[in-house]
Amino acid sequence: MTSLPNRPALTVPLAPSVLNALTFETYPAAPQIDGVWVQALKKNRSENGAFMEYLRLDDSGVQGLPGMLTPRQISVSWAAAGRINAFHIHVRGEQNEIWCVLSGQLVIWLVDCRADSSTTGVQRKLVFSGEQPMLVHIPSGVAHGYQAGADGATLLYTMDAQFNLANPNEGRLPWDHFGADLWAEDMG
Repeated sequence: MTSLPNRPALTVPLAPSVLNALTFETYPAAPQIDGVWVQALKKNRSENGAFMEYLRLDDSGVQGLPGMLTPRQISVSWAAAGRINAFHIHVRGEQNEIWCVLSGQLVIWLVDCRADSSTTGVQRKLVFSGEQPMLVHIPSGVAHGYQAGADGATLLYTMDAQFNLANPNEGRLPWDHFGADLWAEDMG
């Protein structure tokens, strides 16, 4: 058995150069941001294709979610391959959103910018794809952006406020405001 300080014992002997470079992956819980929640959707498949419910609505808004949202607009965005669309933030008025990737893949970054939040400054990375659809709720004051995968992506999103072309509630921060390394490919 090979053992180094602060490392588990190894039963497979390794060459010294490899042993010195060896690290072990850790899997900590994702950092949480107040008001952000993620929920899996069920994609029902058959030989005929697939069916999925996106949202169920009643008079009070969306049913069966961890939080409330009353839809006022539903939009679709098509992201070109590799495109970074970051960062934007809704602060002129309340605008909460639910995102769902229908096709392709998006690396999504969320950063809590709210001064009165218990999670101010927390950054959270999500990887969403159309193969395993998920919902993410993004509250007002949480900066959000994405990078599309190699095949691009289609994003369906629901907002509790309507887009106003004359006075957009679409604050912008530079794509690298929180560090260009957020968008670096994980080579690990």
